[in-house]
Amino acid sequence: MAKVESVSPDEHCIVTAAVAEAEKLTDGEIVTVIAQHSDDYRETPIYWAVAAMFLALACVAVFPEWFEGLLSFATGGWQHVYTPSEYLTLVMLLLAAKFGAVHLLVAWKPLRLALTPSGIKQARVRARAVNLFRVSAEKRTRGLTGVLIYLSMAEHRAEIVADSAIAAKVSPDVWGEAMADMITELRAGRAGEGMAAAVRDVGKVLAEHFPKSDDNPNELPDRLIEL
Repeated sequence: MAKVESVSPDEHCIVTAAVAEAEKLTDGEIVTVIAQHSDDYRETPIYWAVAAMFLALACVAVFPEWFEGLLSFATGGWQHVYTPSEYLTLVMLLLAAKFGAVHLLVAWKPLRLALTPSGIKQARVRARAVNLFRVSAEKRTRGLTGVLIYLSMAEHRAEIVADSAIAAKVSPDVWGEAMADMITELRAGRAGEGMAAAVRDVGKVLAEHFPKSDDNPNELPDRLIEL
């Protein structure tokens, strides 16, 4: 998937226009949000550092000759008979070095994201989308017809969250086409076009179930929100 650093002013206009056009045919209200990431995943370096530390400990236990060779190399080949206390201290130093090195390496954001399990990223994106929906769209329309389209670019994941009136009539799998069209554009590095495509697909579904009434006001902002 092509990397998207930010959304240009032109893409903001494209999304805003798509929302305004879609809402001409429905009482539904579409909120669009693009975030650079949904979480910092600060626990990931710790998990990998602990795993590296235990792996090093296992190597010392299973292959003591390897550790003794490492000590010999570190001391320039001088032979020394270590006491149990000295040996344990050296093992602890090795584990601390392993922990620190791996933690520092995985703290680099691109690697941290790459090494975070997919399931965790999906859960964090979903949680962020739900939280944003609660503050931006949930129960903020008189017909409970708000829907949030959320894109988290670092994780390359998106979510669609709908208010209760929509959820009662529209199964979550109906949004599959909108998600697929968005991903197609994202793979080409066009986040704004992807969001606009999703807006058009969501608008069609809303127009089918919640057609435009004569006295329905525009209750939520049409503009793209970039976090």
